[in-house]
Amino acid sequence: MTSPPEIIGHGTWYDKAAKELIERELRLGRSLDLIRTESGLGASGFPHIGSLGDCIRNYAIALALEEQGYKAEYIAFSDDKDGLRKVPAGLPKKLEKWLGYPVSDIPDPFGRCHESFGDHMSSLLLEALDVIGVDYRFMSGAKVYKQGLLNREIIEILEKAERAGRIIYEEIGQTKFLNSLPYFPVCENCGRIYTTNAYKYLPDERKVLYRCEGMEVKGRWLEGCGYEGEVDVTAGEGKLSWKVEFAARWRALDIRFEAYGKDIADSVKVNDRICREILGYEPPMHVQYEMFLDKSGRKISKSAGNVFTPQVWFRYGSPQSLNLLLLKRFIGTRSVGVEDIPVYMDELDRLEDVYFDRVNVEDPKERAKLRGLYEYCWLLKPPREPSVHIPYRLLVNLARVAPEGREEEYIREKLGEYGYLKRGERGLEERIRYALNWVRDFEEPVRKPVELSEEEAEAVRMLIEELRRGRGADDYQSAVFKVARSLGLSPRRFFRTLYLILIGEPQGPRFGPYVEAIGVENAIGELERAVERD
Repeated sequence: MTSPPEIIGHGTWYDKAAKELIERELRLGRSLDLIRTESGLGASGFPHIGSLGDCIRNYAIALALEEQGYKAEYIAFSDDKDGLRKVPAGLPKKLEKWLGYPVSDIPDPFGRCHESFGDHMSSLLLEALDVIGVDYRFMSGAKVYKQGLLNREIIEILEKAERAGRIIYEEIGQTKFLNSLPYFPVCENCGRIYTTNAYKYLPDERKVLYRCEGMEVKGRWLEGCGYEGEVDVTAGEGKLSWKVEFAARWRALDIRFEAYGKDIADSVKVNDRICREILGYEPPMHVQYEMFLDKSGRKISKSAGNVFTPQVWFRYGSPQSLNLLLLKRFIGTRSVGVEDIPVYMDELDRLEDVYFDRVNVEDPKERAKLRGLYEYCWLLKPPREPSVHIPYRLLVNLARVAPEGREEEYIREKLGEYGYLKRGERGLEERIRYALNWVRDFEEPVRKPVELSEEEAEAVRMLIEELRRGRGADDYQSAVFKVARSLGLSPRRFFRTLYLILIGEPQGPRFGPYVEAIGVENAIGELERAVERD
């Protein structure tokens, strides 16, 4: 008799990674009283879907650790001591005067709602974490430096700056830190951080000597003011270079896990060596993931004008559907756009069906993985009962034809007629709101291409002609049977094809009344587009 397969935790990749992390920490002999995971929050531009993904994945590991009986904490670390390298698209050009300044020192461009530019940008990502329900400990880089939490690490790195520079050169070929210290003081004269060159460390005084010479940032030269000065590295008036700062954070905050994006792989590689060879601390366990791309194939960027923010997703889809996008797959580059939201909303419903045993999955490991993924989409606090399941496209089509002023009432009436509300209405209000927002903001309906055989395409063309001659729900319903019989098709199979075209699901409301509700011309338009694509 074959023994059942071992299922770790909730059966997901996150549970397996948490187990590997625990085993690693035991081998290293480190305390397991508190296991911290971390991700950095970019504060120099609008946070996008990828930024949130960094947070959610690291938080999911913390959840998995707690499920296995360990106390864990997720730290959201804002890089708000970094300098502004480029004015993000959509913000006024006058911000160029602040290039090179720490984003924590730049005034909030949106008024006085936040203390600084960096504080405003960080708050947008924290707002998304709050909407999703993430339990995090927020740390501001600017305040961490000011409070001296990295002082021990700063001193050790600067005392061994020559070795640090050699490690950086050996790993990535960068020669800059063979002659400069991996530390950027804030110029006491002009206030910039990316124009200063720290050239000497005075260990007895814990000071660096620097010149404000200028620096190339994002392909342009930022001219320094020429000031020469000195700064106490324990006073919080500067920051470590990224090439060494991760290592300092990892040891100072005792970080045990940090997943990272492919774009900073070189920095992580360097910091791992700095951590081991200079700070004497074994770096956290890492997992590398790839970037989210926009539909043109470009990396989604907070400064390039193709930002897809969590706030946009929340306008058209649930937080849990966004978690599904972020947690479903760890490896591999993915293209993502607003048009994917309906796909993930419907997929979450299918996962919910598995979780509540409405759909049987015979393979126990696959069933556990799908159930576990659903639970992680809810951050391990799943609902006690399923929500109402309505294909996103059906809701959008109803929202499109709903009478002005009574949209929600009309949609509820139609859904009741179609039998969708028999099992309750949990989540219905939010779904209607998402669909109404979609219709208000986009003219094109939600479409998922359907591959049609020649026979199916011919049947759809014939049905279009029959619908044009029809005079109501009964005629539209009988037209399907008439076309199917004339071509020797199974009516059931033909209905399935039509529902896939019209609502993106293999079944739906009674065809005739639905066509009448959304308008026969709208239905014909959908069918015509399907055969044109084919």
